[in-house]
Amino acid sequence: MWVKAIRVHELGGPEVLSWEEVEIGEPNEGEIRIKNKAIGVNYVDIYYRTGLHRAPLPFIPGKEAVGVVSAVGPGVTSFKVGDVVGYADNPMGSYAEEQIIPASVAIPIPPAIDYKTAASVLLKGMTAYVLVRQAFKVQRGHAVLVHAAAGGVGSLLCQWANALGATVIATVSTEEKAAQATQDGCQHVIVYTKEDFVTRVAEITSGEGVHVVYDAVGKDTFQGSLACLMPRGCMISYGQSSGSRPDPLRLSDLAPKSLILGRPGLMHYTTNRDELLQAAGEVFASVTAGVLQVRANHVYLLSEAARAHKDLEARRTSGSIVLVPDSQSS
Repeated sequence: MWVKAIRVHELGGPEVLSWEEVEIGEPNEGEIRIKNKAIGVNYVDIYYRTGLHRAPLPFIPGKEAVGVVSAVGPGVTSFKVGDVVGYADNPMGSYAEEQIIPASVAIPIPPAIDYKTAASVLLKGMTAYVLVRQAFKVQRGHAVLVHAAAGGVGSLLCQWANALGATVIATVSTEEKAAQATQDGCQHVIVYTKEDFVTRVAEITSGEGVHVVYDAVGKDTFQGSLACLMPRGCMISYGQSSGSRPDPLRLSDLAPKSLILGRPGLMHYTTNRDELLQAAGEVFASVTAGVLQVRANHVYLLSEAARAHKDLEARRTSGSIVLVPDSQSS
């Protein structure tokens, strides 16, 4: 069968996202085919499109989707046609009307959570779970600094850390995003285009610094983030939205304050199905309990993926971005 999808034949800007027909077969042993209803857009999609992360060309981008099972391969007993499922992180290929994935990565979506909400929170929410509950366990009384606080992961990070009793300091680029960060439970919001975040963090913490920094920006904030940490503080780097990786760091640079530096990835915290379902379950429970308010602020047609990428790179978005297959728009 043939479906419409976005494909990348060469690396580059948003213009390399090609809207075309692709052939999709039947699921093999242990696989299912899903008809996508909502597709999550994440900054990692841009990394693959530009070549910062590598994938064999041509490829269909996207690492998150929610849809309905349309076919089941041999040996699959855990799902049936009509089930609502989602997946996050791997495999790549969600920018398509339909796709085939291993049944082992499919996550049942609770009936109380709609397609767009699930596609907005699955990958970002599980990432936030790993960051605040695994890579560094945020506790009551901790001081936390979150960069890009109005972004998809940043927004969830702020809400979750606040719910855990931390004092959350956020950095954002505009006053509008500052208002959102305040709604997300941030006690202090720094508009970094107007003031130096290192100076402000020192003022806010009376010179003590923060216990942990969550930095998805990369080179532009990396050294400043380290400067914001208190002795024995932890720097969690989980992205490079500035487009550049941080400069090389000598281990001895961490010694003056006995700092810890981490670069966690979701895949290493969901290495088996039990861990995957545990992470997803924590996210869904937090959503249904009202701990996490999911902000699906931007919805585009799948054919408009290039425009979505442009807006994301230009920092014109906040919260989550979702693509909806064109066939569902009528």
